[in-house]
Amino acid sequence: MMIKRITIIVVSEKGRDLAEKISFHYDDVTISRLPDLKKAFYDSDAIVFIGALGICVRSIAPLIQDKHTDPAIVCIDSTGKQVISVLSGHVGGANELTVALSRLLSAEPVITTQSDNTGLWALDILPERYGWSPVLLHKGESSPVAAEHVNRLMNHAISLFVNQKPTALLVECSAEGCDFLTETKPAHVDLYTDAASIPADKYELIIAVTPWMHTYPALCLQYIPKVLHVGMGCKREMEVDVQLLKNQIFTSLQEHHLSAQAICSLDSVDIKENEKALVLLADSLHIPFNTYSTAELSGINVPNPSAIVESNIGIPSVSEASAIKAAGGGTLILPKQIYHDGDIQFTWAVALDNGTARREGHIEIVGAGPGDPELVSVRGKHFLQQADLILYAGSLVPKELTYYAKPGAVVRSSADMNLEEQFALMKSFYEKGKLVVRLHTGDPCLYGAIQEQMNYFDQYGMEYHITPGISAFQAAAAELKSEFTVPEKVQTIILTRGEGRTPVPEKEQLHKLAASQSTMCIYLSASIADKVEQELLQHYAPETPVAVCYKLTWKEQRIFRGELKNLAQIVRENHLTLTTLLVVGEAIGHREGLSRLYADEFKHLFRK
Repeated sequence: MMIKRITIIVVSEKGRDLAEKISFHYDDVTISRLPDLKKAFYDSDAIVFIGALGICVRSIAPLIQDKHTDPAIVCIDSTGKQVISVLSGHVGGANELTVALSRLLSAEPVITTQSDNTGLWALDILPERYGWSPVLLHKGESSPVAAEHVNRLMNHAISLFVNQKPTALLVECSAEGCDFLTETKPAHVDLYTDAASIPADKYELIIAVTPWMHTYPALCLQYIPKVLHVGMGCKREMEVDVQLLKNQIFTSLQEHHLSAQAICSLDSVDIKENEKALVLLADSLHIPFNTYSTAELSGINVPNPSAIVESNIGIPSVSEASAIKAAGGGTLILPKQIYHDGDIQFTWAVALDNGTARREGHIEIVGAGPGDPELVSVRGKHFLQQADLILYAGSLVPKELTYYAKPGAVVRSSADMNLEEQFALMKSFYEKGKLVVRLHTGDPCLYGAIQEQMNYFDQYGMEYHITPGISAFQAAAAELKSEFTVPEKVQTIILTRGEGRTPVPEKEQLHKLAASQSTMCIYLSASIADKVEQELLQHYAPETPVAVCYKLTWKEQRIFRGELKNLAQIVRENHLTLTTLLVVGEAIGHREGLSRLYADEFKHLFRK
């Protein structure tokens, strides 16, 4: 709810200073007294009482109607210590206003709405946030419930949800807001991408985001996103009742189990830009009317080209081509339909917006961090909690990270699998619309061996994303209590590896990189420590500090400090192999050379 007009009701003079302070931060604020309440109730988006909660409640009680029309009501005690959301918390925006005012006044916000306090979705405000049309469907019916029952069933749906009754989330497109739902899905909600796969008797509530109308086995709160583009062609200067156009389009959508509320645009060729019937139709549907040049439409392949259209305007299609064009190349889900009755002739077709087309599944490549389960990113933890399959990098990733998995998730180590086997497993889940997490150590983009996996994903057109992680070199700096970039000493960090079984480019051989004498963090090289030491000694002094870091942040963590001349000996004597990072450079433990940033004479934007 966008709050524009705010009326502050001051019960006593003590609260006027608070009112003045609040009014300074909002554009449209009126400060009034209690006798003005009734007018303010109907004219304002929000009313802020400054005074006792009891006076507030008794004063508004005779005026309350319903949450869809009542303004947001917030009560602030006269000392400004507490801000209380009283009425229209979600729909009216009182909860958001409460939080904003509490921050402004350094006060304590009091919000009693269960969904807010439990971190659950506010089902009644999701439609406004994302531009969805909410529809309530009875169990076993595909027609919306009668208007007089909407509020009761909405409250029932909210009650089922906040009381964590078994709930299915159906997502059949990727419209704005869908990622939010899938990424923040509570534990009592199961995700589906196909309505037919929802078990008939498992759920008390179904939340669906889809332009398709289904028959659901339980009470369904369906959100209809604006994802359908209607392309139209018609006879020139056609005189027709707009209602006839709407009836024909709506009927054809209904026959294909699509909701007319999902229409987001009307589209045609540019010579129809001023066609009265189409302009009026778009106006009646409250959607934009877009037109495209013949050049823009001519190259679009359509299933039903028309020789007549091509002979008249030079392109094989208007309705199908304009629908596909408007949808950004999206799928044509309703091919050309024809209406012909005397002088009334028109065609229409419907395409699904390409940016919201239904996805089969999702693969998230997650950086596990250096080892400690608490060092995985918040985003990474979220994906681990929601994943249907966690495929983790065997001995390189602590098994404790997989404990975030939800009940029923498949957790599998990839240590004994080749690339083809890994891909086949991920693909099998992906094709079922499932969430796959490929869990790699550290940051997956650093020595994570993900390139060959991404080649497969790209080849098969599979959707994937990378969640970065904390790398071992960052953990090493923290554990060594060292800043790896020291003013006037070293300003560069080199992340590299020695040449073992896998060759390195000739220009990146260690002895050449060592010439810079930067802080060097060497991965995957403990087994060739002798060679590493010899190459680095070509440019680093033998007494250069080194740190050999084994299983950083793991329970088994061990860190050995020494000098470069003893690097190989340290590795050998402590039997270090895998998950070992070698750090070399004067920055280790360095405490000289101060930054100029905090010098008294150093002036900048924030300190003059």
